[in-house]
Amino acid sequence: MLSKGQRYRSWVEIDLDNFRHNWDEINRLVDSGVKVLQVVKADAYGHGAIEVSKAALKNGVYALGIANADEGAQLRVGGIDAPIIILSPSTVYEIDEIIRYNLIPSVSDVHFAVELSRKLIEKDARLPVHIEIDTGMGRGGTIYSNAIAVVESILALPNIVVEGIFSHLSVSELEDNEYNSLQWKLFEGVVTELEKKGIHVPIKHISNSGGVLNFPRFNLNMVRPGIMTYGVYPSSGTVPKADLAPVMSFKTSVVILKDFPAGYSIGYGRSHVTEGPTRIATIPVGYGDGYGFIMSNRGQALIRGKRAPVVGRISMDMCTVDVTHIPECEIGDEVVLMGKQGKEYISAGEIAGKAGTISYEILCALGKRAPRVFVNKGEADTVEPRLRRILIPGEEKSIARIDNMIRGCLQARTTDMEFADAIYYEMFETLFGRENRQLELRMGFRYDIKISDFPGGEEESRNTDAEYFRVTTHIEYIKTLRDKFFIIGCARNDAQLSALFEEEKCEYRWLLNGADNPFGEGDFSVARVRIDGRDAPVISAENTGRGYEVLCGGDGLAEYLNRQVKIEIEIETKKHKSSKMFSVYLAYPTRGMDISFNYEKAGLKNVREVSFFAGRRPYPEIRMDKGKSIELNIGKDEWVFPNSGVTFVWDL
Repeated sequence: MLSKGQRYRSWVEIDLDNFRHNWDEINRLVDSGVKVLQVVKADAYGHGAIEVSKAALKNGVYALGIANADEGAQLRVGGIDAPIIILSPSTVYEIDEIIRYNLIPSVSDVHFAVELSRKLIEKDARLPVHIEIDTGMGRGGTIYSNAIAVVESILALPNIVVEGIFSHLSVSELEDNEYNSLQWKLFEGVVTELEKKGIHVPIKHISNSGGVLNFPRFNLNMVRPGIMTYGVYPSSGTVPKADLAPVMSFKTSVVILKDFPAGYSIGYGRSHVTEGPTRIATIPVGYGDGYGFIMSNRGQALIRGKRAPVVGRISMDMCTVDVTHIPECEIGDEVVLMGKQGKEYISAGEIAGKAGTISYEILCALGKRAPRVFVNKGEADTVEPRLRRILIPGEEKSIARIDNMIRGCLQARTTDMEFADAIYYEMFETLFGRENRQLELRMGFRYDIKISDFPGGEEESRNTDAEYFRVTTHIEYIKTLRDKFFIIGCARNDAQLSALFEEEKCEYRWLLNGADNPFGEGDFSVARVRIDGRDAPVISAENTGRGYEVLCGGDGLAEYLNRQVKIEIEIETKKHKSSKMFSVYLAYPTRGMDISFNYEKAGLKNVREVSFFAGRRPYPEIRMDKGKSIELNIGKDEWVFPNSGVTFVWDL
């Protein structure tokens, strides 16, 4: 397939259709009651962790597996909110990042667990962990003979929840190797002994790709396929057990064609000398792209559906291919170094065999500086890469780097530097606030407004309610819950609203313009608050210097801390009839939005909307039911940036 990737020097094609096909095979092999963790460490084995994770989640994956906290941070920044498990042992220096991004560490020793517990207590947070048992891999994990004591010690630590226990098979690709049975028996023995002691760990897992294919009895209640999801078999013996399709191809194009006489040397070191008249194609790929030096004079490429040998030494940025037998070859032709072209196919296994390594290394290294082009439903570039292959540095280094990146982008897009800086400071303050505040991301924002007369309406002219509309509002969104006690605040003016934004425990803020006098009865009330469908009690309400503050929550919400939850708030308030507008603002980056304004029972006339949304799609879909309602929608996968919003205006 001639991909849109050809606008690049070289590119890696990721076929999400084949990825879904491999997932169909996993679903066939694994019982429906078994959870599946998709391994996406090392940038999803070079395939693009964020995009692969999103595709896996659409296929029903339960969790994602990574190697370190930095990889987890990239997924979170990329919009992934599923459970993320760090499969390798973590260091104490990663704990702050683990807590910040709500990652699930694997624990191999009590010392790490003690430090994790201490940090969690400081932050009034709880976190699940998975305990790794070494049953013979000899790498991470606590040795099986000490496992019971270690599990009991970790269970005694406050603020840590032991969610999982696991081990790792070292020769799972070999079905007839007895070592697999030995590891299984040791792990099964640890789990059985824990159960006898009344210790039930909810999630148990030992099977990787080889385990899924060779040992279905090892599946327990979670499996961790990695290499097979990318269409590569763990061994030749597993080929008959699943129909896997390769996901990655590595492609480039011919940039130079030359004809040489016999006796002409090609490349560094004169390792190849032409034996007769020879046509050589130069391609812009070298060991700097992960196409190893060892492939010099032994690699092959596909051009015009035919195999062509790599000749001469591979240099950092280029290599040369003998195309004498392909007279129709032209500059610009697609060159496949791994993947299919016509009837020919070069697999990761073939390259690994020539390089004396394994398929895993080839996938992780090949095309490491090339862009990823995602093929979806037969079309290239239908999936937009986000934060593609970008390292997120430590926080102490990242602030200045983000400063420079964002400011540079803005300045490049305007001739007015002062204007660019103004935009930058406004955006950065809006997104990040004070330096110690976490960036809040919200999803599925829904705002349903109903405006009506109070009972009796204008007929009860002596009743002050006749001067007001009654407004009931249902607000819902998904975000990470940081506190089990929180405030819903209502401000009278901008100064009070700013003060509420400075309060970290303020979950939602409302602006009720008017005089600076204290709030009266019926001005503003919180009728109901729910967290993941569970009522959160309204504890108290009082006038403060920041406006009217309603305290909600309780210890019953502790189980929801530091995880994504659906928050629902129902508010009742008054609106003076002299004000002929109602505004809704989005103060945080939000993915997906629905706003409805129902005015059927208020007798409003000529109702219209004035919207101002920032993001890839600044113009929402608008549906109007004349005399009844207006609805605005921005798709669930689209980001809306602060400060966006809509104002509904009308005539009486």
